[in-house]
Amino acid sequence: MRRSLAAILLCYLAFYQPAAGQYYYHNSRYYEGDVNFELGLSGGIMNALTDLGGKKGIGKDFIKDLRWQTARPSYGLYFAATYKYALAARIEGTIGQVTGYDSILKNVASSTTGRYERNLSFRSKIAELQLAFEVHPLFFRSYDENEAPRLSPYAIIGAGYFSFDPEAGLNGQWYSLAPLRTEGQGFAEYPDRKPYALQQLNLLGGLGLRYEINDFLNARIELVHRKLFTDYLDDVSTGYINPALFYNYLPPTQAALAQQLHFRRNEINPSDVQPLSGEQRGDPKDKDAYFTIQAKIGFMIGARRR
Repeated sequence: MRRSLAAILLCYLAFYQPAAGQYYYHNSRYYEGDVNFELGLSGGIMNALTDLGGKKGIGKDFIKDLRWQTARPSYGLYFAATYKYALAARIEGTIGQVTGYDSILKNVASSTTGRYERNLSFRSKIAELQLAFEVHPLFFRSYDENEAPRLSPYAIIGAGYFSFDPEAGLNGQWYSLAPLRTEGQGFAEYPDRKPYALQQLNLLGGLGLRYEINDFLNARIELVHRKLFTDYLDDVSTGYINPALFYNYLPPTQAALAQQLHFRRNEINPSDVQPLSGEQRGDPKDKDAYFTIQAKIGFMIGARRR
């Protein structure tokens, strides 16, 4: 009996491998479980792809019309749970601002087929709460202690809930555009144009690169793109409306303001006349989008010295 127990013990010692060094950069000086937790900060830029602004020529799809001059700061805070450094789920809050303006096209006005002369602009604060999942492919295999890569790429996919509020400037003041219904949203004469909600869902995807600074600290750089289900991030989507209708649906002060802000070509050319109802103002075929490029610093929670 004693010989049998001794044999079992020897086999166990011969084949047992401590889990701490199998998957992680962390070494045997620290103890951690299969799931590790991280708290971090983000900072970078936010930019949008909407109907306003863009590059020379006709409006183009996706990043072909992107202007970096419209990038604005963004900040965030996140909490993540990572399984064996290969798969992670995180909750992140992000705040920032997006903007766009047709006046950015001034130097190429002759090529923009009226986009510069449209003369519309907007800005909007963004507040977002997202649930995202990370996939770190380099950690789908095991590593001996201290051999795991410090630098690893990863993919991001998830969904978010965000708020926005497009504003336009006039005579030194900023006005929220959604209440003015500048394209006849909710008017009986335009039954296909519904008022848009200022809190909506989005889908997100992106790429990142993580660097393990030490046992408790990592740094990242990420590009995350948001696909939206609205074309009104900039309050521009379809066509001009009959401006007289504003007085049928809005108080007189708001109606007068809506008339000024829905049509602004006459600010460049005073002789420009009000367009016919239905004349193109935006492009409803493509939804708006925004993205962030951020640096992150993350602090591991719960790792303990052995």
